[in-house]
Amino acid sequence: MHDRTTNDQGDGKYIPDLSPEFEFEKFGIISDDIISEAEQLARRNVEASENKGLFTIKSANRWIDQAKNRPIPQKLFGEFWFEFELCILFADTNLGKSILAVQIGDSISKGVPIRGFPSEVEKQPILYFDFELSDKQFENRYSENYEQHYHFDDNFYRVEINPCAEVPENQTFEDYLNYSLEKSIIETGAKILIIDNLTYLKDGTETARDALPLMKYLIALKSRYGISILALAHTPKIDPFKPITKNHLQGSKMLINFCDSSFAIGESNQDKNVRYIKQIKVRQTEKKYETDNVCVCQIEKSGNFLQFEFLGFSSELDHLKQLTENDKKQILTEVMEMKKKGVSNIEIARRYSVSEGAIRKWIKKADNTETL
Repeated sequence: MHDRTTNDQGDGKYIPDLSPEFEFEKFGIISDDIISEAEQLARRNVEASENKGLFTIKSANRWIDQAKNRPIPQKLFGEFWFEFELCILFADTNLGKSILAVQIGDSISKGVPIRGFPSEVEKQPILYFDFELSDKQFENRYSENYEQHYHFDDNFYRVEINPCAEVPENQTFEDYLNYSLEKSIIETGAKILIIDNLTYLKDGTETARDALPLMKYLIALKSRYGISILALAHTPKIDPFKPITKNHLQGSKMLINFCDSSFAIGESNQDKNVRYIKQIKVRQTEKKYETDNVCVCQIEKSGNFLQFEFLGFSSELDHLKQLTENDKKQILTEVMEMKKKGVSNIEIARRYSVSEGAIRKWIKKADNTETL
């Protein structure tokens, strides 16, 4: 029974004690809990009103207030890759994409930067999804003739497809691959993913229809788990006379359009072991390493560790092959052969990284030469 009181008139009517002390102490309710619950309810109502189907609409100030609570992205591999980014590393075959990717993963897992490429994160677990090498091939790279093996940190997790695993009947291989990938993230607690290579996650990335779902999945994965992703990708044969551009990335432009950052490895014409690293796309900082200033490295095996050794900086043009008259004639011959096969000027221009107008001039020049 509640205590009874009388009003000032003394008429004996019941007046409940509505003081906070009475109500909260009587029913075991703490006022702060009620206020907190009310604030949460109000916040949910605001968030619900901001969601419009696929979109979330907030004032610019609210977006900034929300962003203030998120950590500032730190460097993972110099200015080339930052925390919370989906980054694409691409290069021609056998130029060392996997070598550099393993070196980056090793650096992060130990919390030790690669010389020439600052890192600002503490040592932490990384997942390296290796869809390229067998375990024996991997061992060979990180040992001296299969002896004196390199010691990776226990934070470095290498992942490969289990050949004995069976895909559930109600799932496609791609769906089960995605499920397994997320399960690996959850159970290891890793916030850094390196995927070698991108095409394994999707049968084809040459068209927007194939590439867009893949990029949307990776972006969602990044946001859902607050992770950073470095995805390796191939390029078709790159013209040794031309600087590397975003157009060299194999497949749909959706890959380069939807990633946060991208960098490429180029082959130097000066030395077969020399490579240069060039920024292709950046969002977190200014673009520092373009055609006039690329990072130059050499691939070497120091004892039992195959790696990129930083040499310095130079112009990309210093590493490109110079066109001779015979080279020009050879290119013109190739262009005319493609035209005879019905290849469009646009496709030919893409192959040689020039404008469609340039191709028309080349063809006109070849026609005039034949006439003479």
